[in-house]
Formats: sequence, structure tokens, C-alpha cells
Amino acid sequence: MELALLYSGGKDSSLAAHLLDRFYDVRCVTGSFGLTDDWQHAERAAAELGFPFERVDLDRDVAERAAETMVADGYPRNGIQRVHEHALETIAALDVDAIADGTRRDDRVPTVSRAQAQSLEDRNGIDYISPLSGFGRHAVDQLVDATFDVQQGPSEEVPKADYEDELRTLIADEYGEGTVSDVFPDHDQTYVHGRND
Repeated sequence: MELALLYSGGKDSSLAAHLLDRFYDVRCVTGSFGLTDDWQHAERAAAELGFPFERVDLDRDVAERAAETMVADGYPRNGIQRVHEHALETIAALDVDAIADGTRRDDRVPTVSRAQAQSLEDRNGIDYISPLSGFGRHAVDQLVDATFDVQQGPSEEVPKADYEDELRTLIADEYGEGTVSDVFPDHDQTYVHGRND
């Protein structure tokens, strides 16, 4: 069965790929607004883990509305949620049996409610799977440490292909560089360089 996994090259989506690989033909898929080439980080991580990779285009209007929301809110949560939902809708339209992401049980953003998951499934004739939804952060960290070679550090220093860098770029271009630090709190990101074995 073919599965498209929304993939950033970070620890959560890499662990999701690893867990799903036993049951599905996993394809790592990264959505991009075309604002940066950061999607290439995900392509390299997927290659290191031995998964096929695909880049899909996301709607620039969604990025602009998300950036507007983030600037108005003064924090990224609602904008990131909007982009994640759009990315899931985009990969649900691919010719696959199932879609998945790396959302965890204790994530504050992005999240997928039961109603959203059922709607995705019913409208697209696919299964939506969140293999980490029963795992808390500590459990994920233990599994990741045992499985992957991971780089961790400040968000602006770690290569990654999640939505954040493109949204940072858009906000800097449209609202000024200072607005980026007003919207995004300091936080760490991860990038997977390969397996430990």
C-alpha cells in the first residue's frame, strides 16, 4: 500500500517513516511554497534513510494568509496550523492509499482532530495515520536517540524543511526582519542525518 508521509527531515517525521515502513510503501513528501530551497534538506534526509522523496507545491495564498495571521496574533500557532492542514489536503490528492504526518500526542501545533481526520479520509478515499499520536515527547526522544543520528539546535541554525523557514522568509520580506523575532519564540529544531546502525 502506498503512503505519502508529510516529511520535514526532522526527528518526528523520520520516526513516523521508520514505524510505518513495515506496513506501507512510504514516500516522504515535503510541501513547499517555492520561497526557499529548504525542501532539499528533507530530500537529503529521506535519501539517507532510504525512502523515496517527492516535493509538492503548496498554494502561495495560504502562506500569505498564514503569515498575516501570525503577525496579527504575535505568535505562529494559528498560521502553522493553517499551513499544515493545507499540506495534508495537498498530499491527500496524490495517488496513494494513505497519508500520514509526525504529529505527537502532546504537540500544541500542528494537530489534527478526529473530525478533521475523518473528513480527510471520507473526502479523499484514503486513510489518515498519525503513528506518533500515542507517544509523548520523552518516548519519542528515546526512540529517536536509539535509531537516528540527529542534529539539534536553535531553529535558525538547524537545516530543516518544515514550514517555518519559508514563513520566516515571507514575513521578513513583507513585514520586516524584526517582525520574525516578534512572531517566532526561540526554540530548538532537529534534523536527521541518518540511522545509527
